Amino acid sequence: MNDERLRDLHDHLAATAERPVERTASRWLGEAEAIADDIAHGEMDASVRRERLGNVEHLLENVEETGDETADGHVAAAEAILDELLTDS
Repeated sequence: MNDERLRDLHDHLAATAERPVERTASRWLGEAEAIADDIAHGEMDASVRRERLGNVEHLLENVEETGDETADGHVAAAEAILDELLTDS
C-alpha cells in the first residue's frame, strides 16, 4: 500500500477542519480524519487497513455537502485517493 497516498488521504481530510464546514458534515469528516490518521501513521496488517479504509469510505458517503467550496474540493480529492487505495488493496 502506498504510504504517501495514505498520508495524502489524511491531509485532505485534515484540511477540511480548517474550513467553515457545515456542522453535520464536520462530524463525519472528523471521524474519517481520525481513522485516516491511524491508517497513515499506525502499523496494521493489510486486512485491518482495508477494513479501516472501508470505514472512511462509509463516513464520507454521509457527507452530502460541506457548505464550503474549498472543503468540497478536499473531500473530492480524498474520495479519489480512497477509491485508488481500495482498488489497489
